[in-house]
Amino acid sequence: VGLRDLDWPEVSKRLQGEWIGRSKGVEIEFHLPDSDTLTVFTTRPETLFGVTFLAVSPDHPAVNAISGRRAVHPATGEPVPILVADYVVASYGSGVVMGVPAHDARDHDFAVRMGLQIRRVIESPQAPAEGAWEGEGRLINSGPFTGLESSAAREQIAAWLEHGGHGRRVTRYRLHDWLISRQRYWGPPIPIVYCDRCGIVPVPEEQLPVLLPQVENFRPTGTGQSPLASVPEFVQTMCPRCGGPGRRETDVSDTFLDSAWYFLRYPSADSHNRAWDPDRTTRWLPVDMYAGGREHVMRHHLYARFITMALHDLGLVPFAEPFPHLRLHGLLAYEGAKMSKSRGNVVNPDECIAKVGADSLRIYLLFCGPWEEGGIFSDASLAGIVRFTARLWKLLKPESQLGDGSVDMSELDRMTARIQEAIEHFRFNTAIARLMELVRWLEKERPHMSATHWERATRIATLLLAPFAPHLAEELWHRLGGPYSVHSQAWPSYDPAALTSREVEIVVQVNGRLRGRFQGRFELTKEEALKTALALPEVTRHLDEKLPRQVFYVPGRLLNLVL
Repeated sequence: VGLRDLDWPEVSKRLQGEWIGRSKGVEIEFHLPDSDTLTVFTTRPETLFGVTFLAVSPDHPAVNAISGRRAVHPATGEPVPILVADYVVASYGSGVVMGVPAHDARDHDFAVRMGLQIRRVIESPQAPAEGAWEGEGRLINSGPFTGLESSAAREQIAAWLEHGGHGRRVTRYRLHDWLISRQRYWGPPIPIVYCDRCGIVPVPEEQLPVLLPQVENFRPTGTGQSPLASVPEFVQTMCPRCGGPGRRETDVSDTFLDSAWYFLRYPSADSHNRAWDPDRTTRWLPVDMYAGGREHVMRHHLYARFITMALHDLGLVPFAEPFPHLRLHGLLAYEGAKMSKSRGNVVNPDECIAKVGADSLRIYLLFCGPWEEGGIFSDASLAGIVRFTARLWKLLKPESQLGDGSVDMSELDRMTARIQEAIEHFRFNTAIARLMELVRWLEKERPHMSATHWERATRIATLLLAPFAPHLAEELWHRLGGPYSVHSQAWPSYDPAALTSREVEIVVQVNGRLRGRFQGRFELTKEEALKTALALPEVTRHLDEKLPRQVFYVPGRLLNLVL
């Protein structure tokens, strides 16, 4: 409900839609050598040629009979290993799923851990070099379906499976009851008392909240009961209804339930007589922008939406969606693989901070790749950021030899506008690259700036730096004579007139190698830049009468034609 209208990544909408509602997909039959058949359910039949294993739930009724065997791939005839995987839910579909490690994050992690083949069958310019690509694209390595867009292939492969008797289109429903009780110590006690005379009795409102008792041993007991069950002074109580002996509920509520409404409590944390203040809630919520990890999509994000919708239906909050705008960050890779404790390739941030400082590490983490895709952690690249911050400190720290003011300050306005736009769109690596350009421009033009020019330029540069290097920016701002604190200042404004058309030099590459240059407007579109580049003899000579397969364009700077 409501997913269509949310400003969320498509992968989040798809995963929640599949989890909470109706899933349209295909049942595919994988035959075993002894004529038995394993049926799998998938919403992505276009990834069929990327199947390198079948994953079976540990709770599958035939797990002992089928695990360790091999099935026959219905499209290629290849043997496909059958393995037990704890991420497969027995109650959803058939309890068996296709393992497509190149295009499913859980399958990918499992395949890496087990040393299984990873076969990419969907290509896209947005696909990361490492990990799984779960988005749309063009099919590769997919037999007669190679070259099709994945949306078209989804339908054609489903039809091909039906026609050949290998599968059928079906609809599955996944929504189940939500069990919120947990048998552990940490958590809010469930306010229920059991009385032999009155039955199940809720704790009266005036006796809430029920608080956890102070205990020395809060570890699980191994009996299947909560640790609270072994605390007699907590368990034994008085029935709120009849005054006779009663027993408290010893389970606590699930942390997912508690975290499903924490954002409602934050603005009213100082209120002790109600969960949230209606006026503050109306003023501060819903959350403007939620930035988090993909692991929360089918848990925390789902439950928070459910609770908020229920509260809205009861008239207790004025909005139905808690997070109208959501962005998911990518993951870091190191030494050729995604960072993982099990692989032993985790970089300890404390050690990096001790060596280079928190600001340099912060800038590098945002610069090493697109925020929503992640990047590759490199010690050498981190050293480059350290050099940049040192260069910036050296530039802004000393008294400068200034000039006569013969400088075009409109470039400062353009830089400010570009950095602001990049930040607003979560392109933090681009924003930092623009900051580096700004520093180069300051170094070049400082001898031509007046004292007024230099003061304005250095203050704006420090304000633009502040979100990425808060400590360095604070110190620079103090040395520039700015009022405390740099983080309390207004964001720098810019003159829109400075953003009008201007001539720039655009570099043209073919397969990453410099092949030409031309002058053009900064606002030149990708199509216009490509048309101009294809008219350059020094460029067409290297195309060998071929059209580029892909075109990458950095506005106003670079055009790369890939054959």
